[in-house]
Amino acid sequence: MRTTINIDDQLLQEALRLTGIHKKTQVIQEALTELVARESAKRLAAMGGAEPNLRSIPRRRVS
Repeated sequence: MRTTINIDDQLLQEALRLTGIHKKTQVIQEALTELVARESAKRLAAMGGAEPNLRSIPRRRVS
């Protein structure tokens, strides 16, 4: 998808420099991928691993 956006020039140049990525499109794609992963992880952590309707998982080892 082609889109026009305004991006801080210094921020974009710093991202290009730090990542070693040479194409602006590629660095934006990488940034969006990382943002989605980070926010997904936050949501998962916020759920606290709790599932009230989940039954106990049987264990093979007897303690």
